[in-house]
Amino acid sequence: MKNVLLFTFLTLAMVFTTEATAQKFSGLDKSPADIAYYPSSSREMDKAARIIYSRPQLKGRSLDELAPKGKVWRTGANEATEITFYKDATVGGQAVKAGTYSLFTIPGDDEWTVILNNNLHQWGAYSYDSAADVARVTAKTSTDDEELEAFSIAFDDNGDMVMGWGTTRATLPMSF
Repeated sequence: MKNVLLFTFLTLAMVFTTEATAQKFSGLDKSPADIAYYPSSSREMDKAARIIYSRPQLKGRSLDELAPKGKVWRTGANEATEITFYKDATVGGQAVKAGTYSLFTIPGDDEWTVILNNNLHQWGAYSYDSAADVARVTAKTSTDDEELEAFSIAFDDNGDMVMGWGTTRATLPMSF
C-alpha cells in the first residue's frame, strides 16, 4: 500500500509541478556553415587542410554588391572563415606553418588577394587587423558557365583551393 501511495504522490507531483521545457530551435540559417577538406575523399584519413565557412546566397544580388572589389571581405558570411593546415604548406608561393588562421579576401577583376590572419573567432571583417596578417597571396580569377547561387569553397585534386560564386572562380595554389 505504501508503494501505491508513493507512486500516486510522485505521479501527481510530476503532473502538477513540472513545466514543459521544450528546446526552442531557430530556423535554418540563411547562410549555412560548410566544411571542405583536402584531400576531399572520406577514405583518405591523412588530411592536410580544412576550411570552415558560411555560404551566403546571391538571391538576385550581384557579387560586387556582396563582396565589393578592393575591400576586405570575410570570404563568406557570419563569422570570419577559418582555415586549418594540419601540415606546413605553401600557399600562393608563400610558406605557411601548420595552424589555424582566419581567411579574408580582397576581390578584384583578374585576381583576389587572399589573406591569412592570426586573429581567430572574429565576426565578419569588422575587427580585421592587418597587423595580424601571416600571409597575403594572389588567387587568379576565371569565369565558369555554371552559376553558383551559394558561395562555395572546394579543393581540387591538386590541393588548390577554389572559391566560387556566381560565375566567378578564384583559384589559390597550395601544396603540402
